[in-house]
Amino acid sequence: MDSRISARALSTALGGWRTRMPTYEALADGIRLLCLDNRLAAYTALPAERELAQILEVSRTTVAAAYRSLRRSGHIESVRGSGSVTLPQARRASGRVLSGADGIDLQQASPAAWPGLAGVIADAAADAASLVGRPGYDIVGSTALRAAIADRYTARGIPTTVEQILVTNGGQHAIHLVTAGLLSRGDIALMETPTYPHAAEAVRATGARLTGLPVSTDSGWDLDRAEQAFRRARPTIGYLMPWFQNPTGRSMDARDIATIRAAAARARTTLVLDETTAELAIDPSGVPEGEFGTGAVRIGSLGKSVWGGLRIGWVRADAALVRRLVGLRPHRDLGTPELEQAIAARLLRMMPEILPQRAALLRTGRDTVVAELRTRLPDWQVPDVAGGVSLWVGLDAPLSGALVMAARDRGVHLSAGPRFALDGGHDGHLRIPFTAPPRQLRDAIDVLAQVWPSVRAGAPAEATDVMAAIV
Repeated sequence: MDSRISARALSTALGGWRTRMPTYEALADGIRLLCLDNRLAAYTALPAERELAQILEVSRTTVAAAYRSLRRSGHIESVRGSGSVTLPQARRASGRVLSGADGIDLQQASPAAWPGLAGVIADAAADAASLVGRPGYDIVGSTALRAAIADRYTARGIPTTVEQILVTNGGQHAIHLVTAGLLSRGDIALMETPTYPHAAEAVRATGARLTGLPVSTDSGWDLDRAEQAFRRARPTIGYLMPWFQNPTGRSMDARDIATIRAAAARARTTLVLDETTAELAIDPSGVPEGEFGTGAVRIGSLGKSVWGGLRIGWVRADAALVRRLVGLRPHRDLGTPELEQAIAARLLRMMPEILPQRAALLRTGRDTVVAELRTRLPDWQVPDVAGGVSLWVGLDAPLSGALVMAARDRGVHLSAGPRFALDGGHDGHLRIPFTAPPRQLRDAIDVLAQVWPSVRAGAPAEATDVMAAIV
């Protein structure tokens, strides 16, 4: 057994779980969704039936029936004397579209590989003789790749030297390195909510505490709350996705940037800018405006712009922090493969060609999803986004988890709104990536339109009344 979750923490993670009858199956579905999203890790001990019943204000019989349902579906096992523990769930393929009975996987918002990638890989492999005589991996990054990354920042108006770049094994690796290098147990980290869930996991792994900054599709960042959070919490870092934020798709304007930059400076907070989606503008109006200057730590990667399978990311920071992060790497990995770096260096020179092609691909997907949703599910709130990889769709009832489970039974795999929350909430939202082929996207929306009426009709009155009161 690796960990244990308290009844109160499980109640918070479950959020608005009362989404259908009978109640015990709604509770079982809520726990299933936490397991499938990996918000409940495998071999986590669940609370005792009596304890959870008290916190959820249901009968012990209801919790016992929910646990029995979870045992039948293979999500938990109960061991005499040890209670109930979660079980590992089969990992799905990493692609967006799965063949045959596996259906459509829209849990990962990554486009297919850029069509010219295979040729670039072949070109780099032709020079393999110059690489195989070396160790094969590099803990800082090759000079050629770091120079190419630095040049792109400099061209943006952010003067950058090679010494300010650290090459990593993808953007997620960069996030883990930066949070480990900047945070200690008990520190406070400010993060948007909703946010990229794996970034929140990286922050929690350091022992730091999270404070949320609300961001929405219609109003963007809550600047009043931002100034208040910086002033009162004095966070050590502020992790932000300023352009095509995941999952809302919003981008900061010059006023947002100026306000947050000034508040962070007053609080002596280091801003960590996740720019892994920043270059994915679809419309001309989506091109980022304004800048945070040279003091922020920046994280980038080729995962969204070229291919998720090319594990190349980077950190741009002052040289002292780069040296500190390099010192952390031997405890986690031995470096980034040199062949992948050689491929990446070639690709960075081709970005003026690659990005317009990515914009065309994403435009087709976005327009398909928007048109289908507004036709098939007119009561949902479908935002307008000028770039990025997904839509943060507002449902007309807080039943995101129940909808995801119902769609899963029909072969469509999505992530519910609470997956992107810092501490519960967002039950009335659903992230829908538009990175899959149009036919698959239309099929997915068709499934959502078919199951939504039954999901809504099967919910207790209080569940739909919550949304009605908000509206």
